[in-house]
Amino acid sequence: MVGRNYSAAKSGGAMFLARSSDYAVRALCFLSNNKGRTVSAKELVKETGIPYPFLRKLLQVLGKKKILVSRKGLNGGFELNRKASSIYLREIIEIFQGPFKVTECNLGKRVCPNRGYCKLKHKMDEVEEQVLKTLEGISIAGLCS
Repeated sequence: MVGRNYSAAKSGGAMFLARSSDYAVRALCFLSNNKGRTVSAKELVKETGIPYPFLRKLLQVLGKKKILVSRKGLNGGFELNRKASSIYLREIIEIFQGPFKVTECNLGKRVCPNRGYCKLKHKMDEVEEQVLKTLEGISIAGLCS
């Protein structure tokens, strides 16, 4: 289970999982493990350790993307709008970080002149394809149960 102490891995200054994606996964895991009930933002903050202002923005984005549904009023809060088994890690990462890319072949704003025959580029494309395939196979249900 992804818990309160889960954090994005950093290596050499490059970050694979941005804080927004990490926090979104934490919130979705908590909601997944509390299916069938509406969870308040206050409870999400308490249980996940996500700062409230950050959480509000994440919940808005996830609501716009139809991953969450919000309920207003005294007993208001948030619920998953889809089954946790149909929400995949790749989708969450791309919502908050944009399309997944292992590397960009650019020199400043110019396209690299070696792009067409660069052996490293072709290998990195293979790595990217495998990572994407893996991310597509990891659902919130599988990650958080």
